[in-house]
Amino acid sequence: MVEEFYARVRADPALGPIFNDAIDDWPEHLGKLTAFWSSVMLTSGRYKGQPVPAHLKHKARITPALFERWFALWVQTTNDRMTPEAAAALQAKARRIAESLQLAMFFQLEERSAASVANAERKDAIERPGQTHG
Repeated sequence: MVEEFYARVRADPALGPIFNDAIDDWPEHLGKLTAFWSSVMLTSGRYKGQPVPAHLKHKARITPALFERWFALWVQTTNDRMTPEAAAALQAKARRIAESLQLAMFFQLEERSAASVANAERKDAIERPGQTHG
């Protein structure tokens, strides 16, 4: 199922160029993805990677809309290949994973940026006592 899904991703006009540029060795990457889904769905412990840093490397090319496209292909593939119950379980897990990745990619960094601004303002206040900041 993982191989069929990523074949669809690679052929997709929106997702394909991003994935194909990012992945140098598809057979190796498919092994990682299979280990990931085995760990997620079967708690096999086979996956040892870090998906957030891997996706952050490509943040400039990834948008929330692309996550929706990815998920739509996932739904299509799981519905085509799995029983309805298994497809629903895989889809629910994929939705949570996509939401978590989006939060890590698009919101956590903004919070860090806001914290950096606050720290800079505190540092400025310490270095210039007696001045008020508006």
